Amino acid sequence: MIKNEDLPECPVATTVQLIGSKWKLLILRELFAGTKRYNELRRSLPGISQKVLTSSLKSMVADGIVLRTAYPEVPPRVEYSLTDLGESMRPVIMTMEQWGLDYKLSL
Repeated sequence: MIKNEDLPECPVATTVQLIGSKWKLLILRELFAGTKRYNELRRSLPGISQKVLTSSLKSMVADGIVLRTAYPEVPPRVEYSLTDLGESMRPVIMTMEQWGLDYKLSL
């Protein structure tokens, strides 16, 4: 998790640093629907590379936004879900969704 002293002073910049990439926002969108396995996420995000998905998930886990649950099975099973902190982003993302819909309708 990022230390408080390493975060920008501006709260908007902090939010952008944590979830500001295109892929992180779309990963959040997918996880709002529920727990997903790695390949489910990859299939639901056309165009994302394995490297970017892995990196984004690791970062979001480290930041406390996503929970990674590994099951000791053969073959291994790993699931990703939102933490309470990640879930708290729902109103922000839903507002962005509504703004995008309104913008498209205004064209």
